Parts: sequence; C-alpha cells; structure tokens
Amino acid sequence: GVRGPLLLEDYYLVEKLAQFDRERIPERVVHARGASAKGYFECTADITDLTMAAPFRAIGERTPLIVRFSTVIHERNSPETLRDPRGFAVKFYTKDGNWDLVGNNMPVFFIRDGIQFPDMVHSLKPNPKSHQQEWWRVLDFFSHHPEALHMFTFLLDDVGIPLDYRHMPGFGVHTFRLINAEGKETYVKFHWVPKCGTESLLDDEAVIVCGTNHSHATLDLYEAIKRGDYPEWTLCIQTMP
Repeated sequence: GVRGPLLLEDYYLVEKLAQFDRERIPERVVHARGASAKGYFECTADITDLTMAAPFRAIGERTPLIVRFSTVIHERNSPETLRDPRGFAVKFYTKDGNWDLVGNNMPVFFIRDGIQFPDMVHSLKPNPKSHQQEWWRVLDFFSHHPEALHMFTFLLDDVGIPLDYRHMPGFGVHTFRLINAEGKETYVKFHWVPKCGTESLLDDEAVIVCGTNHSHATLDLYEAIKRGDYPEWTLCIQTMP
C-alpha cells in the first residue's frame, strides 16, 4: 500500500503482537478454577506455649494475607457446582517472611505417598477421548489404594458440593509441627471454621444453581465483599502432644 510494507523495524507493532500472543497464562493442571480475596489474620488467643511464629506472637496482632479458593480437577472455566474437593490456600505476609498454609475443604486426602499424586489426578481428570469424567477410570486407580476410602466418605457425602466459598470450611490436611521459643515441638492440624456456618448443595440443587450461573461461588464472594459483608473464618488448632 501507499504506507509501505510491515517491517520488523516497527518495534511497537512487533512488541504489541508478541504481547497479544502471550496474554493467556497457561492454566494450572489442578486448581485451575478459583477466586482470591485479601484480608488479614488477627490473633485472638495466647498460644506462645505452642509456637513463636509471627502471626501468633501477641493477641491483637494482625497479619495481612490472601486466600485462594478453588475447585481441583476441572479446567479454568468449569462450573463451580461440580462434586469435587475445594482448595483453601492461605498466604500470610508475616514480619519474618511469607508463610503458605495450603489445604482443602476436607480434613483428609486420597493418598499418602506423593509419588502417586500425578496418577491420582490423571484418574480423576476427564477422559481425553470423550472429555467426560468417568467413574470407571477413578475406581480403576483407587481400587488399589484403600486408604482413599476415608476421603470418599467426605467427597460423596452431603458436604461434597459446598454452597459457595463463604460457607466452606478449610483444613490444612497435613499434620504440621509447631515449635515454641524453648524449642518444644507440638504436632498440630489447622481447621478454618466459617463464621457464617457450613452449608452445601445437594445434587438436584447444584443442577439448578449451575443452570443459573456456573460462576456462582465467585460471584457470591465478590458481591459479599462489595457490600461490606466480609467473610470470616476462625482458625482452630488441633494439638497432638
């Protein structure tokens, strides 16, 4: 044309197209679908006999944090009404550095041996031929791992589909070790208890909710924060001396 050809010397054009080609961040293999919210943790009890960690050093101490709620198995734009574990990951921005307390909405997990995790996820993922989650694939794997039965009693129970993120408990899942100033160790488990209560959806209810808005949990969290109805959880610590 009268303006001439497109040249690689057009730095702005090349950079803009390069950015456009890369503006989609590859989604996570698991926990691709989720929503985050910022807030703070406030210490309300003296547990210095258990730990010297910064968030728990003094009653009234506030530590900024961010929480990410998520589904686990399906892709980034999948419905939030599927029967699936939910992620409950908390990052504390403490005076001593960042502390990540990752977990789920169920207190136990499918497996204990970490090397089995990729195989477990593959069994739960949709069949690559039909793009459908198929129970024969799930049970083909878990039939060899009877320790997963405890987790299935949660997943297939009424709590298997949380109402939304605000009415969902959280658990550290793993057993952690707290150390106090004297070097004494205590094994603990972390439990996040929602102040608005724990509520779930039955299968029939989930179908109706999904048909209305497949992003209902993210929308509920966003609108609650927007109107000042900030969700709260109480962090409880289960100790095992």
